[in-house]
Amino acid sequence: MLKGIVTVSLKQDVLDPQGLAVQHSLQSLGYSEAQNVRIGKSIEIWLDESDLKKAELRLRKMCEALLVNSVIENYQIEILELPLELEE
Repeated sequence: MLKGIVTVSLKQDVLDPQGLAVQHSLQSLGYSEAQNVRIGKSIEIWLDESDLKKAELRLRKMCEALLVNSVIENYQIEILELPLELEE
C-alpha cells in the first residue's frame, strides 16, 4: 500500500483572491511580514499498489482526468511507502 499526496496550487499568473484575503487579514492582525500569500490544496490518496513508478503514473492520470485544472493549476506528487505495521 502506498500513500500519494498531490499538492495543487494556482499558476503564478492566476489571481488568487482567497490568498489575497488571507494576506490582508494577516497584515491587519499585525503580521506585516506576510507577503504573496497563495492558497492551494493537498489531496491524499491511498493506493493499493506496491510499484512506485506505476503509482506515480496512476496519480498523474488521476490529476489530468479530474484532480487538477491544468489551465490554471500546477501540481506536485509525493509518494510515501508505509511501514509494514500500518499496512495491515
